Amino acid sequence: MLIPSIDLMGGRIVQLVRGEKLKLAFDDFDYWIQRFAKYPLVQLIDLDAAMRQGENRALIESICRRLPCQVGGGLKTAADGRALLDAGAKRVIYGSSLFGVEPSHPSQKAVMDGVSKPTRRHKLIRLEFAEELKRALGEDSLCFSVDTKNGRVAVKGWKDSVDLTPEEAITWLEDFCTAFLYTHVDTEGTMQGFPLDVAATLRAKTAKQLIVAGGIKERAEVDTLDAMGLDAVAGMAVYTGAMEA
Repeated sequence: MLIPSIDLMGGRIVQLVRGEKLKLAFDDFDYWIQRFAKYPLVQLIDLDAAMRQGENRALIESICRRLPCQVGGGLKTAADGRALLDAGAKRVIYGSSLFGVEPSHPSQKAVMDGVSKPTRRHKLIRLEFAEELKRALGEDSLCFSVDTKNGRVAVKGWKDSVDLTPEEAITWLEDFCTAFLYTHVDTEGTMQGFPLDVAATLRAKTAKQLIVAGGIKERAEVDTLDAMGLDAVAGMAVYTGAMEA
């Protein structure tokens, strides 16, 4: 399945190369919303929020009223996700906030607020937070983003990274969400093609819906990924006209 993307920055639809260089920008929201209206799911990302340099909340709410969207970018708390779901998002995407050092409270009991803590712990994956999200928002509302740069999980608008492979992240987070989004930042926006060996490796790691992005260049590639059991997000190829949407 093809999932078209709408990336927002500074109140415009944009396309970046590797998350850094601005390549395309559009103001004609009605045109693209009409183009994407036939799709069962559209990916809507607030890049300003992801990069901690502002937000596009009003635009997001407006688009969610017109398209079935999974929405991400800078979500830090369960309340952030609830607000987007209440605004019409079909699903919410959490990424950077899932990674980092989990606060340690050795004096606390094994049960907090009547809910058992995860029996496993990981030094770089916030499993307690993942469990909190599942409890507060429901597994079916959650897509977890595992993006990589140079083979390591990238966070904070892809500006930083943690010493964690995507395979490890997916394995540990499997029980808490309904889908994973994987962006191959090294090829994002380049239209050089998504690495199929990576797709096969990740597909073997999870039974959940797996959505990949980063370099998708043509419809045949989307079909190949579909045959492998993966859905594909396309942005640059759609906005340049290389792929019909």
